[in-house]
Amino acid sequence: MTKSCPPRSTSEASREEQARNLCLRLLTARARTRAELTTHLAKRGYPEDVSERVLDRLTEVGLIDDADFAEQWVRSRRANAGKGRRALIAELRTKGVDNDVIDAVLADDDPAAERARAERLVADKLRREKLADDDDAKLTRRLVGMLARRGYGQTMAFDVVKVALANERERRRV
Repeated sequence: MTKSCPPRSTSEASREEQARNLCLRLLTARARTRAELTTHLAKRGYPEDVSERVLDRLTEVGLIDDADFAEQWVRSRRANAGKGRRALIAELRTKGVDNDVIDAVLADDDPAAERARAERLVADKLRREKLADDDDAKLTRRLVGMLARRGYGQTMAFDVVKVALANERERRRV
């Protein structure tokens, strides 16, 4: 004779249903990582075992996929915010994405493409700036700071700004 599992209590089943509904509402707004959903469920006071069951089921059906989330996040933040590699890594860690997933997503990162993004950002910013003869140091600091806040390395940022500033001065001279 086989032993059957006792039925779950209705309060536990309804608690699980509430947790699932919360997760689905959150996922409707935007894609989220498993860690983000775990945090939301914990804040709402759901027991860990209920959260695990709900999140495991959502992962199983493909609604939670940290690797896919990371790829979409990187693509979006590069296109819309011009973020560099370091900023993307920090943002993904904040979202709870595993380091192995981050490494896999950024494995095919092209340094030339990152430099091109930095050059576009600086060129766009320079077009809106007034260029006085005596403010190169101030403008350089501001532009390098902008790139640093977006996750670009200091050496590359200085180089990109120096070249872009020289090009913009030449363009305006003609």
